[in-house]
Amino acid sequence: MQLIELRNHLETLLDAQRLRDYCPNGLQVEGRAEVARVLCGVTASQALLDRAAAGGHDAVFVHHGLFWKGDDGRVTGFRRQRLRTLLANDISLFAYHLPLDVHPELGNNAQLARLMGWEGEGRFADQDLGWIGRPSGSVQSADAVAQVLADRLGRTPLLVGDGGRPVRRIAWCTGGAQGYFEQAILAGADLYVSGEISEQTVHLARESGVPYIAAGHHATERYGARAIAAHLTRELGLAAEFVDLDNPV
Repeated sequence: MQLIELRNHLETLLDAQRLRDYCPNGLQVEGRAEVARVLCGVTASQALLDRAAAGGHDAVFVHHGLFWKGDDGRVTGFRRQRLRTLLANDISLFAYHLPLDVHPELGNNAQLARLMGWEGEGRFADQDLGWIGRPSGSVQSADAVAQVLADRLGRTPLLVGDGGRPVRRIAWCTGGAQGYFEQAILAGADLYVSGEISEQTVHLARESGVPYIAAGHHATERYGARAIAAHLTRELGLAAEFVDLDNPV
């Protein structure tokens, strides 16, 4: 299909214009006009771009792209090498940050809930980025939820606060969303799950009585890009694949 057709499809699907973000969403680097093969991943790292070049992919789709507000705009060092790989191989780069987090079916939050069996019933925090709902099955403790996360994500999460607290309402927001913890508490959560944790998060968990689980930034954000790969194959007939490059966080 034509690159412009893929761009228009993704723009409609992910509706990037409705969100305030701190990076440009959409087509970040323009490559060849025809697209047949797409490689999807979490971050536009050199390793992912090398994999795309070696595999003859026409485009790359990621959650974390190349350009962020506040970055040094000079094209040197690793930025030069990443851009050189894309341009020398005529590969397009699509990046969708917050739009991929919030999509109701293909987004990171929706896909994490699907993996864990959580049922989203509402939204909270800035731009409704956070999700809140019910955990799967009977009421579990925070410790039990952490164990299931470890099993399904393949990574041991960090739980702070009261691990024995029964979890009837669970809130989550993938990636680096520890700043929404207080809003999750106010929304009525018995447990909040995100990717990262900050020093002050520990104190809030202890003082509020609401435990917090840091399950990993990369670990919680693998599933949106994977869902996009499946969507592009199913809906557009593209040869789209997801690759999960090792990242311990």
